[in-house]
Amino acid sequence: MATIVSAWIDRFQQDLEPTPGRWSSSLRIVLASVIALLLLMTLRMPFLGLSMYFVFLVGRDSPAVSFRSGLLSLLALAASVAVALGVVIATDNDPMARVLSIAIVTFVAGMFMLSSTLPALGSTFGFVYCTLIAMWETSYPAGTLVKQMLYLLGSISISIGSVVAVEYIFASRHPAEDLQRERITRYCALEEMFRLYAEGADSARIRQAVARVSRLAAIGQSGMQRLYNTLVERNLDIGSLPIGTRVRITMLAQLMDLSAAFGWQHASVSDPDLRQRCAHIAEFCRCMSTGTVPPDRRQELLTERRVAAYPSLFERVEGMMHSILDMPVEGGAGTEKTLVALPSVKIPLLVPGAIRQPQTIAYALKISLCATVCYIIYWAIAWPGISTAVTTVMITGLSTSAATKQKLIFRVVGSIIGGLILGISATAFLLPHMDSITSLVVLVVAVALLSAWVSGGTHFNYIGLQMAFSFYLVVFEGFSAPTELAPARDRLMGILLALVVMAFVFDQLWPVRTVTGMRASLAIILRGVAQFLRLPQTAQTGDELIRKADSIRDQIGKTMAGIRTMNTVIVYEFGVDRRLHQHTGETILRAALTVVALFWNQFAVLHSEADRDFLTEPALQRLRTLLADGMETMAQAVIQRTDFAAARAEELIDPSLLTHPRYGEYVQHSIARFDELQSIVAQLRTQP
Repeated sequence: MATIVSAWIDRFQQDLEPTPGRWSSSLRIVLASVIALLLLMTLRMPFLGLSMYFVFLVGRDSPAVSFRSGLLSLLALAASVAVALGVVIATDNDPMARVLSIAIVTFVAGMFMLSSTLPALGSTFGFVYCTLIAMWETSYPAGTLVKQMLYLLGSISISIGSVVAVEYIFASRHPAEDLQRERITRYCALEEMFRLYAEGADSARIRQAVARVSRLAAIGQSGMQRLYNTLVERNLDIGSLPIGTRVRITMLAQLMDLSAAFGWQHASVSDPDLRQRCAHIAEFCRCMSTGTVPPDRRQELLTERRVAAYPSLFERVEGMMHSILDMPVEGGAGTEKTLVALPSVKIPLLVPGAIRQPQTIAYALKISLCATVCYIIYWAIAWPGISTAVTTVMITGLSTSAATKQKLIFRVVGSIIGGLILGISATAFLLPHMDSITSLVVLVVAVALLSAWVSGGTHFNYIGLQMAFSFYLVVFEGFSAPTELAPARDRLMGILLALVVMAFVFDQLWPVRTVTGMRASLAIILRGVAQFLRLPQTAQTGDELIRKADSIRDQIGKTMAGIRTMNTVIVYEFGVDRRLHQHTGETILRAALTVVALFWNQFAVLHSEADRDFLTEPALQRLRTLLADGMETMAQAVIQRTDFAAARAEELIDPSLLTHPRYGEYVQHSIARFDELQSIVAQLRTQP
């Protein structure tokens, strides 16, 4: 037990270490918080605590992202106000209608959260609506309540405006260069570590290199994904970034994690064969850091894969190296921009087909049930102070049990730190002695900086958000210093109520284990690739072909990132054999990375005018159709955990095409990756 606690403490400390851009992001949050506080206090706007929290919620990947995120949040808020007023007017504020509206609105919000490319809007719409409709349970005059609802919209608009203004002034102006620098830094660190292993260096030098890789691994992919999102939102110049940058970021982050784990397990390497393999990886990292992989070196590095049922850490590192090498060769300055970063205007709001998925409907029903039960309980016992129960449901309810548990745990921890410790301490010892706005600003700066720093981490960032949320709700009860400690107690009790209700619904009544969610996501990728492979035969025009292909590509990229995120939260599964589940998660991740690499090689052909004959050649059309059939068969096998008939190479293509001067390399790669995918998916039949 002591070892486990020590490991979590070390992980949390590592998550708090400085990372590139963390200071600047934290200071921008602090500045926006101060500006919002001064404006809200000067104008005496209500809902001060909730409005201050929105400073943390607005995306700050770039000024364009902040503006778009803020505008969409305001639209969600306006929709919440309109729906709440509509329900009250249409039903004459009938109590039963309010309860039913909670069930319906939270169901719609849950559907939107899981079926859209902007899930935060569904969460915002749901919890703001629950806050607004609860106001009509009180005995205040209707005119006063309507004004309060409009004031809420105005208060949050001020906070969002402060964030957008700060981002436009201080945000990074060269995201493509920053992203490329982040990629090169990681590959250089990996090259140094594996080069030392290959040379048989002393353990002290190896430990230093491993520590550097470990620090970069702890940063994760979030920072690089934010820079990528900046390119997407602002449609900026891609610089020298490679094809399929979003997926490559996920692959690189996974490579860093595996390499760091291998490094901490091996102080040195004495086996000659293993040293030679380390030298291969070091050479691969050198080529990736310089952005050039000559064809001869590419073939040399792409040695035969080791696809074992229980691969070692080093074999998994090699597997990731191969997956990255399987991606299309970078095109340099001549690369089509959309192959690197797909502009946001080409991304649909709703994920195609997601709204009809059974898991989407099931998730929305669970969210609706939890929110409605919490709403009924806190009004039935006449304890409105625990209304944070409904808020907790809307902002912590995720599709899998482990992800929900993770957020619930982090919400409790953040609430204890921000509400009970910081909030009550400030209420009891600081606020009674403050007689100027200056002292209040200093207090807000300190708490906002601490919360922003924690929220800038990779694994425990949600704790920082909840620290700020709980502190603001406790301290900003009004425009004067709070005189009671009950609000902090009530809000914590509301969180605990939601914890009990959600634990019962999500973990006992209707559980969806994380590996089950990962299986569903892998099936989505497989079916998406199958749909893509059939597009050249089904699309009516070239524009329709590109549009549908880009939509599938975006869905696959986001689903791939989601699979990796789910794989990291399996440790929060309680009451199950986590070791077996973690092994299954790694297998699913390997399968997803393999099929994504196959997809991107097919996708690159679509955008090349010189390769149009690949789309019209009958033999290749037949190959893609058979591959698509195999993908759909594997998708069904992944979900149902059944066996499937693996296709052999001679069944897919005429053997003479394997040596065709024009199509040979394309056919060889497609069949090799498909065979590997079949081998990995077959392992999932016997895994939980």
